[in-house]
Amino acid sequence: MDERVSRLKTPDDCAKFIANARKQRREDLVLEATQRAVELRAITHGAGSQVERECIEAIYAFEEVKSAEKKRLSPGKKVSRYRANRTWDMVTDHGILGAAERAVDRRDATTGFQALKEAGLERFAFESVILRHPESFSASAVARSRERMQS
Repeated sequence: MDERVSRLKTPDDCAKFIANARKQRREDLVLEATQRAVELRAITHGAGSQVERECIEAIYAFEEVKSAEKKRLSPGKKVSRYRANRTWDMVTDHGILGAAERAVDRRDATTGFQALKEAGLERFAFESVILRHPESFSASAVARSRERMQS
């Protein structure tokens, strides 16, 4: 990670850095600063374990990608951050691990997976988290994740 990115302390710092990196056409720095923003947001969320923190990062990464997309589609306008309301509702109803399991264990890939993959942030996808921590999820979720990540 670039030293300048590692020194960023808040998601707002990351957003300013990202804007400047985009002006300089430094997509490598945009990607690193986006990852840093995701990590900082997840830290403040307060997960109980490593796997829970990584699942929370997955949601924040998706929100980062969708927020950036909203900004691109509305140049010059102030746009609000995207919020993954349905996913956060699943977290409330089923817990963070249950939400990840439900999101992955369906026939079609989620929009979150597609968006993260296209943005080069697939390491944050629920599927990646599940493959790093298979002991925390069902065999069907692990198999679905493996299949999706290989395609």
